[in-house]
Amino acid sequence: MLPFRVLERDTGSRARRGAIETPHGRIETPAFMAVGTRATVTGLTPADLQEVGAQVVLGNTYHLMLRPGPELFRRVGGIHGFMGWPGPVLTDSGGYQIFSMAEERSVHERGARFRSYVDRRVHLLSPERSIEVQTALGSDIMMVLDVCVDGTSDEATSRAAMERTHRWALRSLAARGNSDQALFAIVQGGVHPSLRRQSAAFLREHPFDGFALGGLAVGDRRADREEITQLASELLPDDRPRYLMGVGTPPELLNAILAGIDLFDCILPTHLAWQGTAFTSRGRVKLTRAEHGSSDAPLDPDCACSTCTTFGRSYLHHLFACGEPLGPRLLSMHNLHHYLSLMTEARSVIEEGRYAPWAREKIEAMDRHEHSGRRIGQATMMPT
Repeated sequence: MLPFRVLERDTGSRARRGAIETPHGRIETPAFMAVGTRATVTGLTPADLQEVGAQVVLGNTYHLMLRPGPELFRRVGGIHGFMGWPGPVLTDSGGYQIFSMAEERSVHERGARFRSYVDRRVHLLSPERSIEVQTALGSDIMMVLDVCVDGTSDEATSRAAMERTHRWALRSLAARGNSDQALFAIVQGGVHPSLRRQSAAFLREHPFDGFALGGLAVGDRRADREEITQLASELLPDDRPRYLMGVGTPPELLNAILAGIDLFDCILPTHLAWQGTAFTSRGRVKLTRAEHGSSDAPLDPDCACSTCTTFGRSYLHHLFACGEPLGPRLLSMHNLHHYLSLMTEARSVIEEGRYAPWAREKIEAMDRHEHSGRRIGQATMMPT
């Protein structure tokens, strides 16, 4: 079983401060994982990730299975050495990517059959194949292959996906065998509370190292996500990590920590950075807007990252206007630093026993900024 300890608990909520021990180092929780879908966080080096405080990187089985392929990872000894990242790695199973390519795949009990975007060959991604590839990757934490459906799916569709996810989870557990790589199960059930209860109750009876909440931020509303997160978190074992997959605005992260969630991932900070959008203590800033072209103000006066302490808004605006890749790179570092600093602060406040009032005040301020006219879109899980 993956070593996990709860070190401190908040006095006014279910928030908890913990530590996960992996073969490649400790993960202090709550933690946000930098998304390195294809064994890279786009535009950033491992040294950059260490500079901004990243503890763990997420890779994707679907993409890495297709290119460069598991044979190469077996030959080089796994993903850590391949990408030069010394810290922990969690690999997603590929379930969401299969879901997102509805016209190119068919899903049945054996697995998901799809056509590769690399060479157009047909592949079968089964629970066993997903574990085989993740074993070759050598990730510290593997995920079971799940069936992800749209968040607005009716109860019958969500139930069928949940039940198949359960069967696939047990097949994944059997395929893992004696590997020392940890394996997390995924709670499914859409936005239907009764199904989420059933899923959590079923999976917690099996020896998984941790549990994730999947199938959220795929067309559902924030209020539904928060209700499901609270409900499922209360039903999962206290002695194992809880991971909220793909849900990623700062207010939602803080809300989920209130519910007892330990791990997060989302491509939002890097994806939006490449579009010219920064997360700041005063809300989102769209640096491609002309108003920033003559501003020497720092991106965020409250941020200590190298982007904010070195460059003004006018320079960052100039980089995006010219199409210079340095712009998205600098903004990616800032956005990740913003997210990771928020997690660091959350851990500290939990230790002090005052997380609940701190988080609620932060969330209220963030939501106020989000609705102040600078909002750029709904918080949804982006395809990776």
